[in-house]
Amino acid sequence: MMFRSAAIGRILSGLDRSRSLSTIASCRAVLVPRFGRPDVLEVRSDVSVPDLKPKEVLVGSRAVAINPLDLRMREGYGRSIFESLLPIIIGRDVSGEVAAVGSSVSSLKVGQEVFGALHPTAVRGTYTDYAILSEDELTIKPSTLSHVEASAIPFPALTAWRALHSTARITDCDRVLIIGGGGAVGFTAIQLAVAVGCKVATTCGPESVDRLLSAGVEQAVDYTSEDIEFVIKGRFDAVLDTIGGPETERIGVNLLKKGGHYMTLQGEAASLADKYGLAVGLPAATAILLKKQCQYRYSHGIEYSWTFMRADMEGLEGIRRLAEAGKLHVPVEKTFPLSQVKEAHEAKEKRLVPGKIVLEVD
Repeated sequence: MMFRSAAIGRILSGLDRSRSLSTIASCRAVLVPRFGRPDVLEVRSDVSVPDLKPKEVLVGSRAVAINPLDLRMREGYGRSIFESLLPIIIGRDVSGEVAAVGSSVSSLKVGQEVFGALHPTAVRGTYTDYAILSEDELTIKPSTLSHVEASAIPFPALTAWRALHSTARITDCDRVLIIGGGGAVGFTAIQLAVAVGCKVATTCGPESVDRLLSAGVEQAVDYTSEDIEFVIKGRFDAVLDTIGGPETERIGVNLLKKGGHYMTLQGEAASLADKYGLAVGLPAATAILLKKQCQYRYSHGIEYSWTFMRADMEGLEGIRRLAEAGKLHVPVEKTFPLSQVKEAHEAKEKRLVPGKIVLEVD
């Protein structure tokens, strides 16, 4: 009898999943039909919802954050990958509710509130009523945060997590320098390093100094009025450069201890692939990276790497715990409804809104 009941339960569960999917054949989404300015964005109400693969989750979106990557993708960054696939849906972050799950998903159930982020190369993004993410790109939303607050965290925090935890493997004895601490990636990196117990210094604009000092940095240097190399004393075990120009690279490398890690968000793989095509651009980028790694190991005794976000269930769980404990947050400056995505992109592009913008989904 128990076996029969369990079997019936599995059948009903499968029927529930099928019913959830069959009633969501299409949805509203923001499409990029061609690359360009914000006015190329199209909000359509009849975008098809693909069938879920076994490890995928359908999320009823409640809020999606706007990241700098979204603006760059809309303009054509990554065209070597995306141009032949147009129209595409942009967006990486999402917070919402599980609407359906694939047949092999075991950690999430329909109705649960979740948040997470897609990999940078995902074609079907999160600017939509129903986003599709893999199981390891999602976790339970912190109960202490609203969907708007939660949606602002995953992509920048996972980018910072990969650099500091996966690459540099920071510990509580380390000194960490974040170049560009005022942005979302820099700010989450500061909070991650402080949570470990690191001693943290950062560079930022004058408007961010007080906020970063209150987040726990020992030194916040205003790059517009101070000489970074003169003001910052001592050497660091890890430098995360969120700006990524030749000057910040030079400064970061020179402030590292031997054996330290310099990590930049501005790798050249995508830009070279866009310029020369994947067949030429990716090998060229690999050659440049290897050359720099060898150069800096020989000249400075340090490790050099290009860092980017990737799905990391352990990292996402760590981020969730810190956010729920009030130790990790990204302030949201303004929200727009999804239908006003053009206005939101324009506001971000023209710096009319200095902080994080989130799209709310009805």
